[in-house]
Amino acid sequence: MKTEITKLLGIQYPVIQGGMAWVAEHNLAAAVSNAGGLGIIGAASAPPEIVRQEIRKCKELTDKPFGVNVMLLNPNAEEVAKIVVEEGVRVVTTGAGNPSKYMELWKNAGVKVIPVVASVAMAKLMERAGADAVVAEGMESGGHIGSATTMTLVPQVADAVQIPVIAAGGIGDGRGLAAALLLGADAVQMGTRFVVASESIVHDNYKQKIIKAKDIDSEITGASTGHPIRSLRNKMTREYLKLEQSGADFMELEKLTLGSLRKAVMDGDVEYGTVMAGQIAGMVSKVQPCKDMIEEIVQEADRLLSCQEDTVWGR
Repeated sequence: MKTEITKLLGIQYPVIQGGMAWVAEHNLAAAVSNAGGLGIIGAASAPPEIVRQEIRKCKELTDKPFGVNVMLLNPNAEEVAKIVVEEGVRVVTTGAGNPSKYMELWKNAGVKVIPVVASVAMAKLMERAGADAVVAEGMESGGHIGSATTMTLVPQVADAVQIPVIAAGGIGDGRGLAAALLLGADAVQMGTRFVVASESIVHDNYKQKIIKAKDIDSEITGASTGHPIRSLRNKMTREYLKLEQSGADFMELEKLTLGSLRKAVMDGDVEYGTVMAGQIAGMVSKVQPCKDMIEEIVQEADRLLSCQEDTVWGR
């Protein structure tokens, strides 16, 4: 399954792993890359030297391309941007801001730059800034979200820019990959499905919370602050929403969630931690190695896309 993204990044399959904070570390990134996709190390707010160590550990586990996700709001973003170049990372994805100030540094070093966008306007801006591709991420995704759905965002972004588009948000199987390609995308980025990979270091409580989730079990918190986050419903989200509805200020809400993602990912506290997951959590039913996961997704998509013209679609 070759697309503009597989050619651009030198990967076998058009499947990219999301750069999830606390989740996307070297073991998962290497496993995804070894399976033919593009693994991503999530730098998040980690100290720069920790990011350097993660990159080096990943190189010990794979000789395939992998990337680093740089969160631009991180006070250490500039140092992380330089480390990416120093360590010879081939691909960068970016979130929470505009990467234009680092574009020259990365492009001069031959790094492929792929910003995550939530609107057509941002996609156009990133193309003008020199981005090699964009991730069009719909509100179905886990973690920080925009306001447009994947189904509506992806085709509009694909029509608006000349660079390749990667679809993200609400994609967890071969049907999602096939649909994304038909909408004009050249690849998909997945997060929630990879959280439950065998190689993921996420606490088993977190994985089981996703596996047991139903279609209506995700919740959006933080809408009143302008920073909405999608996660699975638990005691923390219920308390957060009560505070939001009572008019609590930003600092009070922040205090409630301080360190809560780490609490869920590392300690397995799925009641008072933040269990970030997308709306496809209800579709995830098992823990699998990344290789099996990616091959299953690609084979299903290939079968669907190879259907004859006279096939009756649907059920």
